Amino acid sequence: MTNPLLTDWTTAFGLPPFTDISDDDFAPAVDAALETARANITKIAKSAETATFDNTVVALELADAQLGRVLGAFYALAGADSNTAREGLQRDFAPQLSAYGSWITANTVLFERVEDLWTRRDDLELTDEQARVLMLTRRGFVRAGALLSGAQADRLREVKLRLSVLGTAFIQNLLADEREWVMALDKDGLAGLPDFVVATANSAGEEKYAGGPVVTLSRSLIVPFLQFSDRRDLRHQAYEAWVARGANGGKTDNREIAAETLALRYERAQLLGYETFADYKLETEMAGDPAAVRKLLMDVWTPAKSAAEADAKHLERMLHADGWDGPLEPWDWRYYSAKRRQELHDLDEAELKPYLQLDRMIEASFACAHRLFGLEFAPIDAPAYHADVRQWEVTRKGEHIAVFIGDYFARGSKRSGAWCSAMRSQSRVDGEVCPHVVNVCNFAKPPEGSPALLSYDDARTLFHEFGHALHQMLSDVTYESISGTSVARDFVELPSQLYEHWLEVPEVLAEFATHAETGKPMPTDMLERMLGAATYDMGFSTVEYVASALVDLGFHEGTPPADPMQKQAEILEEIGMPHAIRMRHATPNFAHVFAGDGYSCGYYSYMWSEVMDADAFAAFEEIGDPFDPALAKRLEDTVLSSGGSVDAAELYTQFRGRLPGVEALLKGRGLAETAV
Repeated sequence: MTNPLLTDWTTAFGLPPFTDISDDDFAPAVDAALETARANITKIAKSAETATFDNTVVALELADAQLGRVLGAFYALAGADSNTAREGLQRDFAPQLSAYGSWITANTVLFERVEDLWTRRDDLELTDEQARVLMLTRRGFVRAGALLSGAQADRLREVKLRLSVLGTAFIQNLLADEREWVMALDKDGLAGLPDFVVATANSAGEEKYAGGPVVTLSRSLIVPFLQFSDRRDLRHQAYEAWVARGANGGKTDNREIAAETLALRYERAQLLGYETFADYKLETEMAGDPAAVRKLLMDVWTPAKSAAEADAKHLERMLHADGWDGPLEPWDWRYYSAKRRQELHDLDEAELKPYLQLDRMIEASFACAHRLFGLEFAPIDAPAYHADVRQWEVTRKGEHIAVFIGDYFARGSKRSGAWCSAMRSQSRVDGEVCPHVVNVCNFAKPPEGSPALLSYDDARTLFHEFGHALHQMLSDVTYESISGTSVARDFVELPSQLYEHWLEVPEVLAEFATHAETGKPMPTDMLERMLGAATYDMGFSTVEYVASALVDLGFHEGTPPADPMQKQAEILEEIGMPHAIRMRHATPNFAHVFAGDGYSCGYYSYMWSEVMDADAFAAFEEIGDPFDPALAKRLEDTVLSSGGSVDAAELYTQFRGRLPGVEALLKGRGLAETAV
């Protein structure tokens, strides 16, 4: 029987035929695709022809196209709808793919062809885009160890292989802890919870077959529980379970994995000639070196900590007024902060949520993309990997641009967080290929027949991930290796964080923030109060984020710690972490850093990009029109369409005329007054 993953896909827009694919199809498909890719690469290396850009670099771009197609379908499933079989496949594929990558970079004959092109680059009459791809190709080989030989090359392959296994184990352990912990709520346990939280707890109980409402470790449930539960003992229990993910002992404990990962990354950097992993990792980022990262983080840390400490005094007084002795604790912060927000801004989450319907916020994100970039979105009926998935064709002036896929609801089979990926990336080296872009979120699924309601933070997450999607969909380059979000890690968050600003445009909310039952728009005074509270509690959110980024940096800018938990504690003590705030991601559940190399020594990048996004949106504010067509066109032509074809700093300078300072970020976070 023919494997559906290896056939030509005749589905709409060439989407994966998920209804025809079984888990048993993936392993043989990956084996076959790897064999094809190896044959293609061997053919390139052994070619008797003089190396040219087309027969070497372009041929490399196309060599593993089939493998990319198979893995695009697999990882969409593995991240958003995991099961035992798919977790096993992930564990099997990680070392296979690591070995494949090492095999390529260890192919000395192949690298000689790339190096030959590099030495002759000035005589090849390459376009700017081709010259960039050649540089990135060679750099990728060198940073992967192509210049090493003998025992060093062998050891580097072993290190990379082990790191791939550890990263897979880390995320699967985290998912297991999130999936397995449940806290049942009796009648008293529901005290203080608004109807929307009770409904979410009931839905979670149904999914877990618990026979009643429960709290799980899904962010869409545990955060509102911590905000509204009157039961301090239950808040304490739930909070400690949440922050202990990956640190519960037994087979899902991630602490030893973190220690080994840090040691192997350091060894990898040393083998490649770098003093530390931070030096290796940051060489190719906008920041350039650890000192620049630390300066940015500390410039923000000082005013953020000052603001948080001032807020903590207010919240602790509220705690004492409720009859509790002792200091404000981390499981108290969200509860009293929600009460204080209501006092200061007259905002009640239960009042707000009916105006922030998921469907209307999706419409809002689409409408802004239409006004800015002329994109149109039409629902399509095509195979999907899960019943909750929704899909749209994206067009502009009647021309097909992309397929956009939205997977919005939390479920036990989905890892936590929110992300954007591309099952297929834009390119035109082998004909016009339009992207298939996926946004995955973890919003609370409503009871059958009820609309899905979001918090304002949820709505921001939706816009954030859609900003990543626009970066993929508006990509306009020739080569897939530089397409879409294939940019410096500390630049990749610019489009996503920038797009969040359009949610704050009053006319957008005035049109799309409509009540789930009455259909009436959000009252003007409520809208003004909601936007006025946009920077409320920003000291807390900035401190928990920057602390995580500083720990990540501290792990990687020196010799690896034997005990990461002790190192984490030392860093937090050194910066004076407030007692009532903990890191956004403690080491055992810091998936950004330990589930792979993507954000390792790179968690700071959200802040680095925010410096740019605050300054970039200020360009629209200076004009006085958030939808100014000329400025939107310049944003698309520079930041959004260019992918990695141009250096990130140059792209931003093309858009804004200069690089930004930290001032716009502090102003946007409401921290400018506390800066010193």
